[in-house]
Amino acid sequence: MRDSLERIGRFDPVRARERFLSNFSPEHARHIEVQGRRVGFVVARPQADFVLLDHLYVHPSSQGQSIGATVLAQIIQEANVMALPVRVGALRESDSNRFYVRHGFQLVEQSEFDNYYVRPSNHAF
Repeated sequence: MRDSLERIGRFDPVRARERFLSNFSPEHARHIEVQGRRVGFVVARPQADFVLLDHLYVHPSSQGQSIGATVLAQIIQEANVMALPVRVGALRESDSNRFYVRHGFQLVEQSEFDNYYVRPSNHAF
């Protein structure tokens, strides 16, 4: 995320840390491990009407190996069991926008700096 923020001149380490800590939910956080090595983390918080994907971070040295896609598929599967869509926000200049669209997310809103996406539930009734 730092690279994306730096590209648009908005990286501020204090603000980034405060933003992260203000909505971090340890009870919904999971480490991402590959072969016993921690390579990232994910935070997905169930809400009344959707699952909020707050964070999906894979260390740059481990990106490009389908790790993020595998983790996202797990989050989507869990949301489908609950019959809930998944919502996520992404910095407008971030490569993550293509990632989410590629995985079935639809753009539903834009703000000055962020795009907001929803992936409908595939739960069959």
